[in-house]
Amino acid sequence: MDLLRWLKQHFHPRLTTGQRGENEAARYLKHRGFKILHRNYKNTFGEIDLIAQDGSQLVFIEVRTRSAEKQGHPAETIGLVKQRKISRTALGYLKYHNPAGLSARFDVVTILWNENAGIDKIDYFPNAFLVTE
Repeated sequence: MDLLRWLKQHFHPRLTTGQRGENEAARYLKHRGFKILHRNYKNTFGEIDLIAQDGSQLVFIEVRTRSAEKQGHPAETIGLVKQRKISRTALGYLKYHNPAGLSARFDVVTILWNENAGIDKIDYFPNAFLVTE
């Protein structure tokens, strides 16, 4: 690991709510047996929070983190436009990074923080949506 990346990982300023959520989601999924392949994968079509392998499937994971459910459940914020963007990004990934021809799915992890910056609730939605054109 190069020095700059090590410094960023260990001496970063306060993490944003989203970054903390992605870290917790990765930890949660690893505990469930997933192998995290990429974090914040980007290509010309967009970004995917986490890409993991679950057995013989590639899993594209959208993470939504909120400090309260005042404006609804975090999963409700993943509308059709976001699903299309994730789908296009995933198809771009599969074109270049799936030599084994693994099947794929789209999962969602939502995290709610409590007032003490602890996890109040984690919800996991496997097969949350299908490829959307």
